[in-house]
Amino acid sequence: MKGEQYGRVNHGGTPSDISHTAAGAATFGTMTIETTRVQANGMTFECLTAGDSGPLALCLHGFPDTAHGWRHVLPALAEAGYRAVAPFMRGYAPSDVPADGNYQTGALALDAVGLHEAFGGDGDAVLIGHDWGALAVYAAAAAAPERWRRVVAAAVPPAPAMASAFFSFTQLKRSWYMFFFQLPFADFVVPMDDLAYIDQLWRDWSPGHDCDEDMAHIRAALGTPENLAAALGYYRVTWGTTPSDPAIDAQQATWAAVPPQPTLYLHGRNDGCIGVEFAENAADGLAAGSRVHIIENAGHFIQVEQPAEFTRVVLDFLSQ
Repeated sequence: MKGEQYGRVNHGGTPSDISHTAAGAATFGTMTIETTRVQANGMTFECLTAGDSGPLALCLHGFPDTAHGWRHVLPALAEAGYRAVAPFMRGYAPSDVPADGNYQTGALALDAVGLHEAFGGDGDAVLIGHDWGALAVYAAAAAAPERWRRVVAAAVPPAPAMASAFFSFTQLKRSWYMFFFQLPFADFVVPMDDLAYIDQLWRDWSPGHDCDEDMAHIRAALGTPENLAAALGYYRVTWGTTPSDPAIDAQQATWAAVPPQPTLYLHGRNDGCIGVEFAENAADGLAAGSRVHIIENAGHFIQVEQPAEFTRVVLDFLSQ
């Protein structure tokens, strides 16, 4: 991170297979975010971390985003006593592009399990995910329930709440980009004009939010054809445009499972990607102790739009 400072935040036993990079650190009040590399699930992941002890809090980002999307949340988790970790997800630089090109949700769940092991997590660990990270959280929580005490997800509701979404004309219009990504033409359009397409997605999904800082990180993470193809690959394997890997069928089946842990679901009132109407009843059918919180004056990227409210609600839930 090269000594980068995030001035908008007001938050004041390393395993042998983890190495801290020489890239520097960013300080939030009394807390420091460091850049760390770790081997997990056969890949190298670069992670942002805060705190060096306590239960693991694994934070998984979505599309189009990076680990920097958790820059407000990591210090708050560390101050609350967690070892907070946000990896750049598979295919997002500087983490590896997987050699097998597999971006199934089952593979993301295995990544989460591997990161839990690499960072020495135990049964008190918690999972926090946004967008694609939310789907990975649902799958990992169901696939390895003994590893996670509580689950937090944002911006993509659990499968039962989303069951009717793609039968809604309004939601299909919001989700048009998923179908566009299936076309080879997307490989030419999306990178044009310095990822202007992705910039516009942010502005549509989080109306009124200044995304310039986030877009700078996204351009670094998806600035090569290989990395951009990886990000689109998440969508292509989901819709069957690229083949799945039968070797992870068992893990893949967990993507639609209901997490057995108490689950907090958060959604922005003004989300332009997934309508809030699919979020309001998201706790129905979830484990006892689960709940939904709708954040006002926020769109899709709620953890950067309303970081104080997001972290307050998350920490309150995790303290129970």
